[in-house]
Amino acid sequence: MGLLPLEKSQKNTNLSEQVILVYGRPKIGKSTLCSCFKNALFLATEPGLNHLEVFQINITSWKKFLEACSEIAKGQHKYETIIVDTVDNLVNFCSNHVCEENNIEYPGDMPHGRGWALVTYELNRALSKLSMLPYGLIYVSHAKQTEVETKTKKYSRYSIDIGGKNQSSILKAMDIILFMDSEMKDGEEVGVVRTKPSLYWDAGDKSKLLPTDILFPPDKPEVAFDIIKKSFKEKEKK
Repeated sequence: MGLLPLEKSQKNTNLSEQVILVYGRPKIGKSTLCSCFKNALFLATEPGLNHLEVFQINITSWKKFLEACSEIAKGQHKYETIIVDTVDNLVNFCSNHVCEENNIEYPGDMPHGRGWALVTYELNRALSKLSMLPYGLIYVSHAKQTEVETKTKKYSRYSIDIGGKNQSSILKAMDIILFMDSEMKDGEEVGVVRTKPSLYWDAGDKSKLLPTDILFPPDKPEVAFDIIKKSFKEKEKK
């Protein structure tokens, strides 16, 4: 009986404790947006943070990632938001690790899809542990555009640049999925953060606190962050 809850859990509307995916085309401002989160630590799996003044650990292998997660879990630090930038490269590191452990060159070299299953298992094992820590968690990914053809129409769709079961498992684990895009408004290009799902892109907001589209001036994604932060704060005051 000691393990059984006596009360229902409360809805968590603390922005700093959400699991978020931010993806979009290159140079749209993904890392800049993420850097605005409270006491952020970047686990940088690829170059691209030179324009930002941030705390970061350069992740060059799956082993280095696990070591960083172990240090974070000890809790002897000031960080409140962990940012994996990018999760695309992290999946590649995990795949390389599985290949080295099993003495193969490619996960597909193992019969019956076993190699890919091992990659998915190892990735989910580590990311699940990371998500259970008492910190905000943000994954950054590049956008991939694919052509979809149905019986009635053909269209382009954006999603994260990860394929197969790993894409599906990462998307399902998110509290919020933000797609950073741009559009023409009054003859000028503006940035936009999409927060709701569409036929043409993956996005989502389980909190239901965010506006559907968050517009921001080019090269100023911090404006979008201010709107995101305000959306959560205003709800908490009610």
